[in-house]
Amino acid sequence: MKNLFTALFALLLPVLASAQFSVSGKITDQQTGEALPGATITIQKQAISIMSGAGGNYAIANLAGGTYTIAVSYLGYKSAQKSIIVSANTTANFTLSHNSILTEEVTVSATRASANSPTAFTNLSKKDIDKNNSGRGFEYLLEQTPSTVVTSNAGAGVGYTSIRIRGSDATRINVTLNGIPLNDAEDQGVYFVDLPDLASSVDNVQVQRGVGTSTNGAGAFGASINIQTTTRRDTAYAEINSSAGSYGTVKNTVNVGTGLLGGHYSFDGRLSNMTSDGYIERSGSTLKSFFLSGAYYGKTSVLRLNVFSGYEKTHQTWDGVPEDSVKHGNRRYNELGYINSSDTYYNNQTDNYNQNYYQLLYNQQINSKLSFSGALHYTRGYGYYEEFKNDQALTDYGITPVVVGGITINNTDLVRRLWLKNDFYGATYNFNYKPNNKLDLTLGGAYNEYRGQHYNNIEWTQQSTNILPDYEYSRNNAKKTDFNIFGKAEYHIGNVLLYGDVQYRHIYYSFLGYDQNLKNVQQQVGLNFFNPKVGITYNLDMNNNIYASLAVGNHEPNRSDFVNSSPASRPKAENLKDIEVGYRTIQSNFSAGINGFYMLYKNQLVLTGALDDVGAAIRTNIKDSYRAGIEANAKVKIASPLSWYANATLSTNKVKNFQQFLQNYDTNTLDATQYNKTDIAYSPNFTGSSTISYQPLKNAEIAFISKYVSQQYLDNTSTQSRSLPRYFVNDVRLNYNFNVKGIKNIGIGLLINNVFSAKYQSDGATYPDIEGGKVVNYNYYFPQAPVNFLASVNIRF
Repeated sequence: MKNLFTALFALLLPVLASAQFSVSGKITDQQTGEALPGATITIQKQAISIMSGAGGNYAIANLAGGTYTIAVSYLGYKSAQKSIIVSANTTANFTLSHNSILTEEVTVSATRASANSPTAFTNLSKKDIDKNNSGRGFEYLLEQTPSTVVTSNAGAGVGYTSIRIRGSDATRINVTLNGIPLNDAEDQGVYFVDLPDLASSVDNVQVQRGVGTSTNGAGAFGASINIQTTTRRDTAYAEINSSAGSYGTVKNTVNVGTGLLGGHYSFDGRLSNMTSDGYIERSGSTLKSFFLSGAYYGKTSVLRLNVFSGYEKTHQTWDGVPEDSVKHGNRRYNELGYINSSDTYYNNQTDNYNQNYYQLLYNQQINSKLSFSGALHYTRGYGYYEEFKNDQALTDYGITPVVVGGITINNTDLVRRLWLKNDFYGATYNFNYKPNNKLDLTLGGAYNEYRGQHYNNIEWTQQSTNILPDYEYSRNNAKKTDFNIFGKAEYHIGNVLLYGDVQYRHIYYSFLGYDQNLKNVQQQVGLNFFNPKVGITYNLDMNNNIYASLAVGNHEPNRSDFVNSSPASRPKAENLKDIEVGYRTIQSNFSAGINGFYMLYKNQLVLTGALDDVGAAIRTNIKDSYRAGIEANAKVKIASPLSWYANATLSTNKVKNFQQFLQNYDTNTLDATQYNKTDIAYSPNFTGSSTISYQPLKNAEIAFISKYVSQQYLDNTSTQSRSLPRYFVNDVRLNYNFNVKGIKNIGIGLLINNVFSAKYQSDGATYPDIEGGKVVNYNYYFPQAPVNFLASVNIRF
């Protein structure tokens, strides 16, 4: 222990010796002289960034003597910077003038938390994104944020990837792209595989944990992810990004942009192509995308048109690897697509999907106090997954058995395609009124409409069935409308920020489901939600604040909940009350936060193993369940070239009075087991992340990245034999940038994942039943790859 303290003191000694002076000042409006609270003050090349306090004041302590460049920015104002020489405690005041060209931050500001909002959030800048954009799924950019678990179906980060935040999967995470909903309207999931290499066209991201602020689209039960794509770049550029690595992974991206032409116009474009064989057998991916954007910048307005598209073809690994195979060492075994359990498999066992997006974004500064932001959008999606099915009954597909050579054919092997074509369109808007620097009012909302066509075809049969090519054996159409309106306000009283937010949301859903007589008929459901939120932030001083909030969220059942039920068994909507209490501090060489949360659910929907009145597996409402925990994060600059960022979440996640049903094949019945209090599935009690960054040279970085996730259960019974073991995995990231004549920058990167080849599974599923008088577990896991790498090069002109 003595040696440990000695080592820590030695590391900190240079900081203690040189941290002698402070810089402080006030940020004000040039015309009115009013203070500007929440302005961003940055010391360039020092990774120091703070916000001005309620009176517009700021202070940065513990600075060594020297010359510094301080930059100040504030929404709606021109940025300003000063170069100052620090040889004693120094005062540097800034007066900002209104921006003559509107910024695009207002596009997403209505659905984001502000700097001092009483909610838990993490912001990622373009610099953060570019540093980690090696080609893996978009979710991996967020892996080091608090309470987050990311996994890959194929095991190597390419193809289908997914995220959970505070134990909630993507169906309970609200995701918006430029304020426009990205969640699927019916199943409410988010599939970033449909937008390959989206990260290369993203400017910034905010992750809000818990209910968060009002937003558009699906209800936020675990978190909100708010993404903003390309914004204005004033100079022309061209970039070539290429990555290559383990398991045949190759990514090529070209980015081009004109910069600001004639003071008003800009055009940006991206083209991406990615392929990977995947770690799991037959988990290969072919991914393509493009992004085009054009903007007009007026004195008080911005008009931007985004057109982008994604295509994915992935082999199916949805079921994971069977537990027996994992135990015997074959962690890559994929049983999907095998024919008659032989060594022959169906090569085209694939998922195929296209999505085309169109967004028209408009921002208008109406006057010095009032601004408007709105968007029109349209998304067209179409595709299918194709699969081999063994020994299928013809009557299940509406086919009359045929007689061939005197033999009646009732069953056959076949290949089928399950199609989805959908259209999603609508409008979002918000008005922001800021009469002074004490009050900030926002009125916003959206109307969106979804139309989905679900139909299934048979492509091939082993036996003769006399059906036409592309025989369609089922079809159903769905329509969903989603209307919401919200208002929120922030009001500063001295050192206190008062926050209020209220949203009304109405959903109408028309679908093909079962009526009281178990006949398939088109049905309709209407739901109305009221989501109020209140909070308070108290600024202890310019660098420290405490906050508390109470928020209510509501979440509708998904497509399968409605389609596979009758009015008698239809589940209720879920309700969440979220209490958050926290503390934040921002110092010159240190920033940290601690946040406590208590999330109380009513009628949370969970799978129980029961079958509904039409024989399909159902989710059922659990009356009481909760999540309670503490999230902590800190970033410290230990010495000039060395910094450390870490976060940790300790939580308890419980379901009360849970009843599980298991199919008993001995008696052909469903047997129920009652549990008093158990853990919510896929909810680790502890997650932790660490990034130690060292810069041996000015343009070089070595980062050691660690992730720990404690044990997770695959169902809601806390059964040890149906769980994912804890895991601890470490990565190394190397970056080096330099330039040569004629080339602005050449960046070389190397990402080494799982450097110690830990054997772990980050996701899975379980299907237990009763056979021979005992419970038999059918567990499936998603093993992640041992040590693997991605090398990248970026050339910028």
